Amino acid sequence: MAALGLFTFASGLPGPGAASAAEARTVRIVAFGDSLTAGYGLPASAAFPVQLEAALKAKGLDVSVENAGVSGETASQGLARLDWSIREGTDAVIVELGANDMLRGLNPATTRKALTEIVQRLKGRGITVLLAGMKAAPNLGRPYQETFDAIFPELAAAEGVLLYPFFLDGVAGERALVQPDGLHPTAEGVRRIVSGILPKAEELVAQVQAKGK
Repeated sequence: MAALGLFTFASGLPGPGAASAAEARTVRIVAFGDSLTAGYGLPASAAFPVQLEAALKAKGLDVSVENAGVSGETASQGLARLDWSIREGTDAVIVELGANDMLRGLNPATTRKALTEIVQRLKGRGITVLLAGMKAAPNLGRPYQETFDAIFPELAAAEGVLLYPFFLDGVAGERALVQPDGLHPTAEGVRRIVSGILPKAEELVAQVQAKGK
């Protein structure tokens, strides 16, 4: 975050102790997703939102990260609860949905439509968005895989929002980093996710602050 130079003049302009409203208050982030966000199979302290908040604070950022993950949820189910899940005063949302759509083999067009509406509704409320991408399993076939994987970069580009291309980057397929079900990350797996997404999360905070909210 760029420092804001403040100088004291005889005319009574704010002195060094007067920070802008954007810098003076906590940036409120909501992690909105499925079991990967909720922390399935983990203690609450090891869930993604908790670990991300700690990592951002370690970077000197004044943030809070709320856990709005619901296990088993599809993108369409997330859309259905969006308005009441994202409270007034939220500055930014990390959208992490689509894994369950893929695992159930749902039509990618349905997933795309729901995610598009989620992003557009959030933007309409003045909320900054980071879209966390997902990738389809190879056993679903190349046509499905290519169509599904394209949802996230294309949506982020069309709506002008931040993108982290693959939420499970560095974790998927790594047996030491996933629980016995082979799907959900361990606490160490979540740490790997946080390490990967952290630069984008910092950019998310910077965008909020740049808006002067």
